[in-house]
Amino acid sequence: MSGSKVSTSGVWAELLGQDEAVAQLQQAVANREQGVHHAWLLTGPPGSGRSNLAHAFATALLCPAGGCGTCHVCQLAAAGTHPDISVLATDKIVISIDEVRKLVADSQFGGSMGKFRIMIIEDADRMAERSSNVLLKALEEPPLGTIWLLCAPSEADMLPTIRSRVRRVGLKVPSVSEVARLLTERDGIEPKLALQAAAEAQSHIGMARRLATSHEARSRRRESLLAALHINGVTAAVNASSQWLEVAKKDADALTEERDAAEKAELLKSLGVTDGDSVPSNLRVDIKNLEESQKRRAARSLRDGIDRILVDLLALYRDILTIQLQAAAPLVNEDLRGVIQDVAAKSTAAQTIAKLDAVSLARTRLESNGRDIYILDALAVSLRNGH
Repeated sequence: MSGSKVSTSGVWAELLGQDEAVAQLQQAVANREQGVHHAWLLTGPPGSGRSNLAHAFATALLCPAGGCGTCHVCQLAAAGTHPDISVLATDKIVISIDEVRKLVADSQFGGSMGKFRIMIIEDADRMAERSSNVLLKALEEPPLGTIWLLCAPSEADMLPTIRSRVRRVGLKVPSVSEVARLLTERDGIEPKLALQAAAEAQSHIGMARRLATSHEARSRRRESLLAALHINGVTAAVNASSQWLEVAKKDADALTEERDAAEKAELLKSLGVTDGDSVPSNLRVDIKNLEESQKRRAARSLRDGIDRILVDLLALYRDILTIQLQAAAPLVNEDLRGVIQDVAAKSTAAQTIAKLDAVSLARTRLESNGRDIYILDALAVSLRNGH
């Protein structure tokens, strides 16, 4: 495929700004009759589309036309029902060793509709070392036709022994204008709002769509940033940290409540239980298992929501530093320019850099599973005005 134009149609259509990565995978698809490497690691920051790329690659490998997007194979893959594509996706903080063992066991069976059996692990960085070692054995002796697609933020998130056995494909963050154009063309978002949402989401496609389609999400984000800028003492710091936690909870609830209800309704339907009827005692374990799974997902959603606030705070203080250094760069939070200019004038670049370091430290502590409120309290105190 060298020297030819990268196809952006079919299953590849919504992979924004990833021409190099797409070209590499399309080359593998074009040469699939000669064999395909058995393990791939797709890396990229949140919102870059690494999971979407993995699914597109899997579909293209199975599609007779290399990913047309319209044939029976592509339709099955898009619906998540293709028997030759297995996906391990989790909303939990850690992927369990039992989940990896099950996927490895499933990988021993060949393709039922074609020559490939494709195993996708989204958020492969959430595997603990023991789970990674289970996967490593499968990568060392893969069955013929089995292909592993691992998704992670960076290569450093995976064990060196796994990195040595995979072919690596790196993704980059799409531009703000590319994300805005997608929101306008795909979701019918007004261009000005699409551009604002794409900038505030820092090109994270999923977050940009959420900000563009939810006034409440935009308002909560703005409140979180203003709370940080108004910290003038310890009391205000404690209030700000409580507000951040409440905002993260509201965001997590908004994302999970509707999904939880739909899942429970679908489970009850599959069990033959009519809405409003009591659940027979022999079926209650199924309901309990679902509820436990949803609780774990809610915990992960809350943690992700807190981290999103921290990412937004990093952008806010970078904006302040941009003004202080008189750098010729656009602001992420253009609608807060007046407040940002006022804060920039009343503080120094050194103080802003110290705040950026404090936010980065909070993200590190969050990854180490510290208590959420303690982490936010410590951060808020560090962000006091005049410090």
